[in-house]
Parts: sequence; structure tokens; C-alpha cells
Amino acid sequence: MIINSHFYKSTIVLTMFAIIMITQGCEKDLPRFVAFEPYSFSNVDNNGGTWKQVHMTNVEQIKIDIPAAPDSDVYKNEIASAKAAISSMTTDDEEIIQYWGNNPIIRWNEIARELAAKYNLIPPPNADGTYTLPDPANPGKFPYFPFAHPPYASRAYAYLGVAQFDALIAAWHYKYKFARPALYKSDATVKQSLPTSDTPSYPSDGAVIAAASREIFSAMFPLEKEYLKEKAEESKEALLLSGLHVQSDIVAGDSLGRGIAKVVLQRAAGDGMKSAQTPKPISDSIKNAAFTRFGWKWTNQETPERPVGLTPFFGKVKTWSVPDLVAVRPPVPPAIGSSEFIKAADELKNIAKNITTDQRKIANWWSDGFNTTTPPGHWNKFASDNIIKYKYNPLRSARVFAYMNMAIQDAGISCWETKYYYHYPRPIEAIPGFKGILGTPNFPSYTSGHSTFSAAAAAILSYIFPNEKRQVDEWAIEAAESRIYGGIHYRFDSEAGLEQGRKVAAFTITKAMADGAN
Repeated sequence: MIINSHFYKSTIVLTMFAIIMITQGCEKDLPRFVAFEPYSFSNVDNNGGTWKQVHMTNVEQIKIDIPAAPDSDVYKNEIASAKAAISSMTTDDEEIIQYWGNNPIIRWNEIARELAAKYNLIPPPNADGTYTLPDPANPGKFPYFPFAHPPYASRAYAYLGVAQFDALIAAWHYKYKFARPALYKSDATVKQSLPTSDTPSYPSDGAVIAAASREIFSAMFPLEKEYLKEKAEESKEALLLSGLHVQSDIVAGDSLGRGIAKVVLQRAAGDGMKSAQTPKPISDSIKNAAFTRFGWKWTNQETPERPVGLTPFFGKVKTWSVPDLVAVRPPVPPAIGSSEFIKAADELKNIAKNITTDQRKIANWWSDGFNTTTPPGHWNKFASDNIIKYKYNPLRSARVFAYMNMAIQDAGISCWETKYYYHYPRPIEAIPGFKGILGTPNFPSYTSGHSTFSAAAAAILSYIFPNEKRQVDEWAIEAAESRIYGGIHYRFDSEAGLEQGRKVAAFTITKAMADGAN
């Protein structure tokens, strides 16, 4: 996505890197996990089964079996089997238990960010200067599917969050409906390797998370199916060996998570993403319509020129909460050559000439280009840190990821609708002789995606973690400023993007306020 006049040569390097990255074993090339101590939950949310789901229409839409009674021989035999497995644990088993902890949703979000980074590699030009797009019907053919650019990544994070949240609401419903006691209460001699919770054990929330996560990301990253299967099986084994669950808890959780993920994926199949990357005739018609309206148009600056910008119809993808994209579309940007434009252009030229060390650091830290988790991934890391800080249980953790990523995706959809409606040229194109310190993305300028994504994410995190409002608002502003320091956006791009992201997030917050969690 980051380009400049030396793009062709740099893309050859990226191409070779992509081949190495995706053909090697996944575990070998993903970053190591971040250490955190398993913790006792600040609240178990025993009414969580009454919360309103995002996509599912009925909390029992996916059925699970009635569990064996706590005093039955079937259940007692399961406990005995679990104790036998625990007694033969190895050191490696103990490390795996600590890795997954008692809130595995943190690990699955981490895996999601790592896969987004792994596949965030732009398809390079062919030797003849043409371009070939990744083919979802043949993901293993180079260029590999998907290209996990920010719009694609935002959508993947959102579907993962929604599936996890809806599945865990259903899990909490069944937990308290069937009321199978926590395993340590059924048998105090079962060795516990993790902090205990009074939450009923059937179905296993960890198994629900593993199954839902595996299903969603196997669809989003089809070349990683085997890796995701291995991680899901490892997670479920840790649930048994930790002394938190017996096998039937895990089987029921797996069934529930898979069932709900499949329903959520039905939405994904028809949300419009398949048509987001348009053919050249449609892309040209969008460009010409903007020129007719405003007298300007963005033109790709790559060498060789990429014939179509990034996902022109992402702005037509189905939103989660925003009912009308036109209502949140910012006003017309300044006319090129106007006094407001000249003021913004002069600021960029002055920064490029006199950039400070701090400005350069901020631009680079927020650049989120190739082989990174993308701007949405940046905010998922912030969310994860706060989940750990406030010791959220899996259900409440899922709520954070669901609403934040729904808002981030809606912000991206809104931003892209705006970008291709106005089709505003980038600074490198509209300011003669101008060069920033970062490469220029291959899509229109107004509004700033970083700003819009970040403002939406910060608004959700401020709502959920009010004590963190000052910090997350500062981060959102810094993200917006970073694009100005990098020479990628005008100030009016960033300021309008911040306002746009906040407006989008307000719709998500309204939905969250009505879900019963508060």
C-alpha cells in the first residue's frame, strides 16, 4: 500500500519476502506472544447470558446437549479422566496452559493481529508492468490471498469480535441454565493450574472462543487453516489440563462456537466485500464522476501505475451500526489552489523541510504499512492491554473487541465512501515538487483513514474504559498528526477524519448502551 517512485524495485524485495513468509510454517514466522499473568476476573457477569447479541437473533439459535448430572457416573468418569491427564502433564504442557491462561480471547486477538501482519503485503507488478490480484478461489497462487490491507483487516477483526461476543453470550446463557458447578467445586482434589472462577463450567467458554476464532479466521485467511486448527486443539487441551473443564464442557463449547461462527460468516458472504476491488472501467467512472463534480481527481503515482486504487467500493460494504453514510460524510474539502489549500500545503512543505526528531518518530511509529497489523491492529493492541489491566473476563473482553472493531470497520467504510466520492489528490500529486518522509498510499487523500479508524476506536475505548479517555484521545490525535508529519495527508484530511470517526462511533456506542451489559 505504501508506494513511491522506487516502488517497482522495493516490490521485488517484498515479493520475495512474501514468498518466504507464507510458504514457511506459520509458528516459525509469527512474533512470540506477549507475557501476561493469568488473573482472577474482576467480575464474572453472571447475567451475561441476558445481554443482547449483535448478529444472532436468538440466544438458543444454536442448541447444545443437556449435560450429564453432577452426581452421575458419566460425569464422575469424566472427572477421573481429567485428573489422570493432569497427573501426567509435562513441562511443555504447563507452559501451554500459562500461554493460553484463563482468558484465551487475548491470545486469539493476538493471533489475529499476527496473521493480519503476515498477509499485509501488496501484490507486486508483473514483469510486463501489469498487476494480478489475489484470487480468493485460489488463495495459494501468488499473489497470495488475502492482501490484508487496512479495510480487509478491519473487517476480519470485526467479524472475529462479533462471533466471539455472540458465542460467549450464548455460552453464558447455557452456563447458568444448566448450572454445572465449576470443576473445583465438584471435586476439590482436581489440580488447578489457573485462577479459579465461580462461573459454571458447561459449556467451556475457552472452547467457544477457540472454535469461533478458528472458523472465522479460517475463512478470512484460508492458507492458515491447519495452523488455526493446531492452535484451537492446543487451546482445548490446555482447558482440560488446567483443571478448569472436563471433556464434555469442551465438546459443547466447540459445537456452540462453530455453530455461531457459521451464522456470522453467512453475513460476511453477502456484505459486499467481494465487490470492493473494482475493475478499471468502474474505477475510471468513479474518478470521472468526481472530476465532473469538483474539478479534481486523484491519480495513482506508482511506477508502473496501478490501474485501480485500493478497494474503491469498500464504501459500499454493509455497515454494522451506521444507517446512512452520507449523513456522516464530511463536507467538501478545500478547492485546490484556494487559500485554505495553500495554508495546508505550506504547512506540509515547512514540516518536510524542518521536521523534528519527535515528528519523525511519531510518523514512523504510526505508519502501519506493509507487514504490520495495520492501524486497526494498533488499536486492538491497546484494547488488549486495557482488558488485562482491568482484569476483564472473556465475555466482557469479547464485548470490547466486538464493539471497537465494529466501529473501526464502520469508520473505514465511511472513510472509503468519502475518499472515492471526493477523489481528492494526495499532497505528492497536488503540491509541485513535494516529497514527504513516507511513501504514499494508492487511494485518494480525503479523509485520512488513520484519523478515522483511530477516532472511532478511541471513542469506544473511552466509553468502555472511561479512566483511559485522556490517553486514548491523545493517541487518536497523535495518529492523525502522524500522517501530516509523514507528508501523506493535509491537515484538513486528518481533522475531518477525526470528526468522522467520532460520529461513526456514536452509532456503535448507542448500540452498546442498549445491550444490557451496563
